[in-house]
Parts: sequence; C-alpha cells; structure tokens
Amino acid sequence: MNPTLKPPSSYSLYVHLPWCKAKCPYCDFNSHAADRIPAERYLDALIADLDRELPRIWGRSVRTVFIGGGTPSLFPPEIIDRLISTIRARLRPHSRMEITLEANPGAIEAAYFRAFREVGITRLSLGIQSFNDDSLQRLGRIHDAAAAHRAVELAIAAEFESYNLDLIFALPGQDLAAARADLRTALEYAPPHLSLYQLTLEAGTPFSTHPPADLPDSDQAADMEDILRRQLQEAGMERYEISAHARPGHRCQHNRNYWLYGDYIGIGAGAHGKITLPEGIWRSRKPSRPESYMDDALSVLDILGDREPILPADRPFEFMLNALRLTDGFPVALFPERTGLSLQIIQPQLRQAERDGLVIMEDGILRPTALGLNFYNDLCVRFVP
Repeated sequence: MNPTLKPPSSYSLYVHLPWCKAKCPYCDFNSHAADRIPAERYLDALIADLDRELPRIWGRSVRTVFIGGGTPSLFPPEIIDRLISTIRARLRPHSRMEITLEANPGAIEAAYFRAFREVGITRLSLGIQSFNDDSLQRLGRIHDAAAAHRAVELAIAAEFESYNLDLIFALPGQDLAAARADLRTALEYAPPHLSLYQLTLEAGTPFSTHPPADLPDSDQAADMEDILRRQLQEAGMERYEISAHARPGHRCQHNRNYWLYGDYIGIGAGAHGKITLPEGIWRSRKPSRPESYMDDALSVLDILGDREPILPADRPFEFMLNALRLTDGFPVALFPERTGLSLQIIQPQLRQAERDGLVIMEDGILRPTALGLNFYNDLCVRFVP
C-alpha cells in the first residue's frame, strides 16, 4: 500500500460509441462501419458498464464527459438524452460539467446538432479534416467541402458553449499553399477551438499497408506545421497543447485532465480508464468488439474487461508523456501528487533535458521549450524506465 497516493477529488468519464458510416483508411481507432446500429441495446450495455464502475469513484465528482467514437452523432438525440440523464442520476456532476460529443459532417446527423445542445451537450467536436474536395476524397472521407461548411454553420447556429474543428495537414498531394488555404477557410468561422494534426500512417490501417502517393516528406511537413501554427497564433488562437489551439476560455477541459495525469473511467467497447485508489493506480480496458462488449456488459460478470496496476516504475514516463504536451507546463508538485513518487527519481533526466534546452523550470512550473515541443518524442523517451 502506498500511503502517498491520494485520489483526486474529481475525474472524467469517457463514453465510446464505436460505429461509423464508413471506416477511414487512416483511422486506427476502435470503430466499425455499420448501416444499422443497435442503439438501445448498446445504451443498456453502457449503463450496466457504468454501474460496475461506481464503487471505484464513490464520493468524487465527475468534471467532464466525452462521448467519442466512431461517430457518436449517428445516435439519435433521445439516446444521447437518456445517456446524459443516466450519468447525472448515478454520478456526482460538477457544477460546470463539460459534456463533449464528437460529430462528423456529411451525414443526416448534422440536423441533430440543436437537439444535442438541448439535451445537455455543451461542446461539439467536428471532424472536418479538410475543406478541400480533392483532399477529402483522397482521405477516404464520406463528406465533401460543402457538407463541411454546412456542418460548421449548423454547429454555430446550435449555440453550443464551445465547439472544436479538427483539421489534418500534410495530406496526399497537399502543398504549403493548399494547407494554408485550408486553415484560412477554417479561421474565417472564428472557431473557439481548433485541433491541428499531421496525417500519420498508423500501423494496421489501409494507409499503412498501401501509403497514398504524393505525401509531403518529413521536412516539408515540418515546414508546413511551423507556418500553420504561426498562422493560428496570428489569428488569436493560442497553442496550449502540442496539437490544440484555443481562444481564451475555450480550452478542452476533458483532454486537459488526461494531460495532467488525472483520473478517468471509460465505458463502451474498447474504452480505457485510469483510476487512483489508496492502494495503487489501475488501468482498465473494455472488450473491443461491440458484440462481445454488449454480451459481457449485459451478463452477470462482476468485472468487465481487463484491469491491471500501473507499476511505480512506469508512472514517471506515463506522467511526462502526458504533461509535457502542455505548452504552459505543469506545477512540479503535481508529479508526486499524481504518481505517489518523489520528484527526485527523475531529477537526473530533468536536469539533462534542461541543459539540452528542451525544458525550463520557473517558479515551480516545468514546461517544454519550443525545441522541446519540436522534439517531444525524444524528450519523453528520457523517462522510459
């Protein structure tokens, strides 16, 4: 038993809805193409899953909820309403609970946006990826540029407290001018939050097996990123995390909890969780296949999926892998609080990273430098046990 471990007073909830209309060739998420979705049965499974998690978080408040996928907006508003009502009834909601729903353009579910707002969604995350028809087609997306514009317009009209646009750069055949034009189009909507990702060829995806032609090389992609990040900064979008930019008051609190090594429970097919208990920190993972997940969740099993302790030797790397994503850094006092370990065990790595110009320590705050962000992977591996 580790007496220095103290569970945080709040946590986050991740809900995974695994279905999409079509599987994108670059996507390695646990998502499955389907024409028909067993929404009612899956919701029953989610509720049963949540009930199993309750004993681990009694007395603590849920600060954020993130409904991800897949394409959660394929579920009708009445299902999302019942899900949110169940969460509020079973958990202790924070007075300013952020509830995010992921959505994709190009499907009839865009018409649901206002209804989602009315049932309690406070933040919409739109997977736009590009406003260029050729780029969308080469990415294997089911929507076109017109649908992307329409989705943003509907999101604005629905008056969510905040919304996010996802864009991808370094696309097949994309040059710097096209990437800048794509971002300029997004910025014309003055979004409160924008996440900018480089296209990566994830193992096990069709793009990994058969890479698309005309991908920008690593130097071109790096130059592209530098210019696009500057373009965002000039538009008043502060970079607060490696891939995320936001206007004041619109940072994603759910993701921020991940990056600060906070606690979260995960329900749904393939969902992951991390919970701190007095005796240790535990990782959980639910069955990935939706059919297996529903069968197990609706059975009499006491425990759903796998659970394993996060060993003390692994915690420094896990913590730094998350916290060093934040441009503002983190209070160093958070390391012992969240890991139950002394900061002294990583002092040699910290001192060397500081000498190498990758991090800086000021007034008890440790943050990555611009160089550290550019060489984030190299910085993090220094903390591998």
